[in-house]
Order: sequence, then structure tokens, then C-alpha cells
Amino acid sequence: MLLTKHLNKEFLKFLISGGINTLATYLMYLFLLLFYNYSLSYSVSYITGIFLSYYLNSVFVFKEKISFRKFLKFPIVYLVQYIVNMLMLYVLVEYAQFNVQIVPLVAMIITVPITFILSKMIIKSK
Repeated sequence: MLLTKHLNKEFLKFLISGGINTLATYLMYLFLLLFYNYSLSYSVSYITGIFLSYYLNSVFVFKEKISFRKFLKFPIVYLVQYIVNMLMLYVLVEYAQFNVQIVPLVAMIITVPITFILSKMIIKSK
């Protein structure tokens, strides 16, 4: 019971930090568009989002100290998330005939818990 309550609290904090990260990186993207093309703007904001996500997840969600070694492993979370999202997009659009505008939302429902688990594994590792 206590473990479940703790996991629910961590997951809620994870969702909050994800919302903050998404908003911050999107606003950065929009700001950078004033000066650069969309590709560079997206790339810079995405990479910055990885830094911000690592910081928020370490300090706010899992209450762990920042570690350079863990930070180097952290992009693996985003790589796995990307691969799972792309696989789901392909299967749901090509075989299940889902609407392409809806599929990313469905994929997010699946990948958010996976991202939470992977983030926790990396950040809390010893």
C-alpha cells in the first residue's frame, strides 16, 4: 500500500515535470523560430528538453543528486521512447487504420509509463 502510494506520487510528479518540460521546450522552439529555421530551432529545443527533463526528474521527481554519469545515460530514455513511438505510429496507421492525427496521443499513453520506468531506472541507479 505504502509503495503504491509512493509510486503514484512519483508518477504524478513525473507527469507535472513532463508538462513543464513540454511547455518550456515548446516556448523555446517558438522563440528560436524568430531567429532560426524550424529544424535548428527544434533540435536546440529538443536537446535542451533532455537537459531539463534530467534535472527535473532527478531533483523534483526522484529526489536524487545530479550525476554526470547518469546524465550521459539519460538520452537512452528518449531513444527508446522515439523507437516505441515510431513503431506504434507505423503499426496503428498502416495496419489498424488509425487516424494519423490521433495516433501520437495513443502512443503517448503507452510511452509515458515506459519513459517513467526507464527514467527511474537510470536516475535511481547506483
